[in-house]
Amino acid sequence: MSFPAATRALLDRTKEVDVETSSANGNRHRVPIWVIVDGDDVFVRSYLGPRGRWYREILERPGALLVGERRIPVRAILATDAAAKRRASEGLRRKYPRSGSLDSMLQPSVLGTTLRLEPADA
Repeated sequence: MSFPAATRALLDRTKEVDVETSSANGNRHRVPIWVIVDGDDVFVRSYLGPRGRWYREILERPGALLVGERRIPVRAILATDAAAKRRASEGLRRKYPRSGSLDSMLQPSVLGTTLRLEPADA
């Protein structure tokens, strides 16, 4: 299932979004992340690799992307295929070419944290 075209366009033009996740005991957390849109797919990746709290939490429970005043409920699916990881990396290079943080998002140690986001029930 993919996001509506207007939502993908908003995510594509937004440089940084907040991801909201929750722990097993219900504590909510927010952290800024990069989001990549490639065709109908929306990808995110953890620069901290699998030890990133938001990454672990969003794999366990649905979360949300916060863009301005808009809250977009999401669920994450691990992108295990090489093509998805490559598309996410290419999207990062296109969207953030001058960022000093780009290299950390392209390290082999974090490629395995590429997530495909899908709409979740609100």
